Amino acid sequence: MTKKLLILVLILGTIPIRLPSVGAIECPDVELVFARGSGEAQNESASFKAFQESLAPKLSRAKISYRFTDLSYPAIAVDNFGVLVGAFISGGEAYSLGSSINTGVENLLPLVSSSCKNTKFVLAGYSQGAIVLDKALPKINPEKIIYVATFGDPKLYLPEGEGLFPAACQNKNLSSYRAYVPDCHAFEGILGSIRPYEPGGYSGKIGTWCNKKDIMCSSHFSITDHTSYISESLYVDASKIIFDKITSSLGLKNTETSPHDTAILIDSTGSMEFLIEKYKTEAIRLAKETLNSDGRVALYDYRDLADPYLPQAYCSFETCTLESFTRAIDQIKTDGGGDMPESLLSAAFAVMKELNWQFGATKSLVVLTDSGFHQPDRDGTGFIDVVNLSRKIDPVNFYVITESETAPEFEALARETDGAVYTNLDELSLVTEHIMARYDSLPRVEPEETATGDISLKILETSQNEATFTVKFETSADEVLVVLNDAILGLAKEKEITLNNLNLNTDNTLRLVPIKNDKKGTSATLEISRFVPGVPNTGGH
Repeated sequence: MTKKLLILVLILGTIPIRLPSVGAIECPDVELVFARGSGEAQNESASFKAFQESLAPKLSRAKISYRFTDLSYPAIAVDNFGVLVGAFISGGEAYSLGSSINTGVENLLPLVSSSCKNTKFVLAGYSQGAIVLDKALPKINPEKIIYVATFGDPKLYLPEGEGLFPAACQNKNLSSYRAYVPDCHAFEGILGSIRPYEPGGYSGKIGTWCNKKDIMCSSHFSITDHTSYISESLYVDASKIIFDKITSSLGLKNTETSPHDTAILIDSTGSMEFLIEKYKTEAIRLAKETLNSDGRVALYDYRDLADPYLPQAYCSFETCTLESFTRAIDQIKTDGGGDMPESLLSAAFAVMKELNWQFGATKSLVVLTDSGFHQPDRDGTGFIDVVNLSRKIDPVNFYVITESETAPEFEALARETDGAVYTNLDELSLVTEHIMARYDSLPRVEPEETATGDISLKILETSQNEATFTVKFETSADEVLVVLNDAILGLAKEKEITLNNLNLNTDNTLRLVPIKNDKKGTSATLEISRFVPGVPNTGGH
């Protein structure tokens, strides 16, 4: 390649390339821009293709004009996650990553502020691409943006995950942009955090997805989880929320639903004798609507704790057709019972464990009863056991149809499983409409009751001599991840680290992340000021 041709390629490489999805539309209703992750090649990125494929069918059916754009920027490779480095580390390569991110920001800003005044934007970014969005958002007019989705963001900030006993582990104070971050100890990304993560004007317009043990954004240290956003269907999960935001922004009706898994659990004790036929009619209607929408249904009944009667399975997700469901529900007869509370908790727990719930489906457990529940129930099953299993599965949303005087007993169960309680037995058809209108998304967080052990790191001493910076520390960790600015330099086992080849013309940030048993501890951050000869640098925090 000649020198002139090489220069031309380098110049053209910074021009945003747009991939039209519906003809050659100059100013579409929606432009969806994706910023790739480290090492992903433009127009060949599996992440961009997965993002595009999850949304294109929905957008096509909505009959709106749209365009997908794979943002042009270097997205340089980062492969030092497992590199064991010695006491002396070169910091030179850290600056190329920063340059890559800055180029992404520079290319994104004119794209969003183009002459297409009526075009709205959806922005999405994975890994390094998420950082591009983090840094660009404060410079973008939020009125142009429908939604921003980040995946595996190394600069994620979730204040509810701070400390040994964080609020997130009690499902409290969850950030509004926390779309799917199952690790309740996730606090900030491996490269620090952007604060505030939701700039002014972006309320309700940002969502973040962080895989369970993703090294970049969780409290764990799994590289595999960082590369599994496609296989874990997280772009598919995000597409449901993104499409809902698009239709809402454009004033359109969202007709997209996810497949439904609906299990119906009927109280068949003697007190239900005068209600069960009305319940059966609505159950058949719900089953018909679910099956007609390519969903699946299952049918069970339960009785009282005192009855020698375990939950009865009449048909499962794999065997229920409308014919078999209708035939089975006619077989349910009322009998038994004693005191008013029934054995719902143990029945619900057993049903949720037994059924083969499909990934990505809207999962509902519809309870038809006239009585409350024993607490604890058979085999000691308690309220929290049922709630935790519901959340672990996806969650399974509890919809309880009961009488008004019994409704307060179920409000907490419905609330903790994102379901609802219905008491108007004359309008049971509303239950089916509400359930069928829902689309499923993964749980925002998976609470944990036990605390993780603290992994400590304490800075003892720092010193600088021109382009060389030395830090001494003590730690309970096995290894320490060394991060300079936005670049991971590698893992160190020594308690003293010397950085060479620092850029003397800029401020630098050194971040030390303690690692033990694949868990990340609280990091230490040191601000390395520009070097001034004769002035010792002992700063940091």
